[in-house]
Amino acid sequence: MFSIMVSALMAQPMLKVSPAMHDFGKFKEEAGPQRFNFEVVNTGNSPLVIQNIVASCGCTTPEWTKSPIAPNGKGVITAIYDPVNRPGLFEKNLTVYSNAKPEVVVLVIKGEVTPREKTVEELFIWPVGGVRFETNHMAFTNVKKTEKKMRVMQVINTSKEPVKIEFEGASPSLMLKANPETLKPGQKGLIEGTLDANLNPGWGQVGESVRVKLNGNSPENSYIYVSANLVEDFSGLSREELANAPVFKVEKTTVDIGMMDPGTTRDVEFKFTNAGKRDLIMRNIRATCGCTAVQQGGNTTIKPGESSVIKATFNSGSYKGKVTKAIYVYTNDPSNSEVLLMLNAEIPVQPEAKQ
Repeated sequence: MFSIMVSALMAQPMLKVSPAMHDFGKFKEEAGPQRFNFEVVNTGNSPLVIQNIVASCGCTTPEWTKSPIAPNGKGVITAIYDPVNRPGLFEKNLTVYSNAKPEVVVLVIKGEVTPREKTVEELFIWPVGGVRFETNHMAFTNVKKTEKKMRVMQVINTSKEPVKIEFEGASPSLMLKANPETLKPGQKGLIEGTLDANLNPGWGQVGESVRVKLNGNSPENSYIYVSANLVEDFSGLSREELANAPVFKVEKTTVDIGMMDPGTTRDVEFKFTNAGKRDLIMRNIRATCGCTAVQQGGNTTIKPGESSVIKATFNSGSYKGKVTKAIYVYTNDPSNSEVLLMLNAEIPVQPEAKQ
C-alpha cells in the first residue's frame, strides 16, 4: 500500500517541445498566414494537459492539442502568424501553461515579411473624376511669417484620356499647380504647393479649401484643404534684443467656470501683463470651437508694465458633463509666442422625460 501511495505522489507529467524556436525566414506579405507545428511529447508518467497558450500580440494565433496527452504520447502546438500590414522583421512569443513542471514554457517564432506592392487605390486614396490624389490635405505645418515654403503630393491619371489639372479659389498667399499640368493616361505627376506666409494676414493655425478643376470642369466636392501654422520668426534677434523683448505674463492659464445650465453663457477674463522691456503685440487670439467667443480688451499693443485682459464668452449649448475648451494666444514674445489658455465647465446631465 505504501509503495502505491509513493508512486502516486511521484506521478508527474513532463512537457518537452521540439524545437523551442522556429524561424519562418523571409516570406512575402501576400503569402498570407504562416503556420508551424511544434511537436509536444509527454516524457512524464501521468497525463499532460496544456491549459492555455498566450501570444505576445494579436498577429499570432495559437492552436494546441486540447485533450490530455498520455505518458510517452505526442501532441502539437501550432503557431499561426498573420503578416498582413506587418512588413519587416518580427519575433513573437507563445507562453504555454500546463500541469507539467515547469508550469510555464515560452516558445519563439520569428521571420521577415517582405512588403507587398501597394495598389493604386492604396497609394492614391482620394479619387476626383478620372484622377486620384495621394491625399486631399496638404499640410505645411509650421511656417515662419518671413518664409516661403513648398510642399508636394503625388497624383495619377487613372482614366483613358488626357486630363488637365488646375486649381481655383486660392488666396494670394497660396499657389497650387500640377506638374505636368496635363497627365496622359496612366501617368503620374506632382501637385506643387507654395505658401508665402508673408502674404497671409493670419497667425497660428490657418487653412483654406481650393477647388480642383479637371479639363475645365469642377467635379462635386473636389476641394484640397491646405493648412499651416504661421509663427513669428525670431531667428534674427540679437542677444540684446532677446534680453529686452516683451514678455507675455498671464495670471491664470486655466479658468474653472464651474456648474452651468445647458444653453447658457458665461463670461470670463484672462488678465495678463507685459513684463518685458518692449511693446507686446497681440498677434491673434483663436478659440478652438464656435462655442467660445474671444476678444482682446483694449489695445492690441501693450506697453512695458501695462496690463490688459482677454475676454471669452462660453456657450454651454447642448454639452453634457465636464467640458474643456482651448484658446490660443499669439504674441511677439520670443520665449512664449503661442500660449494655450483653458476653460473648464460642467453642465449637468438632464434626466430623460418619462413617457
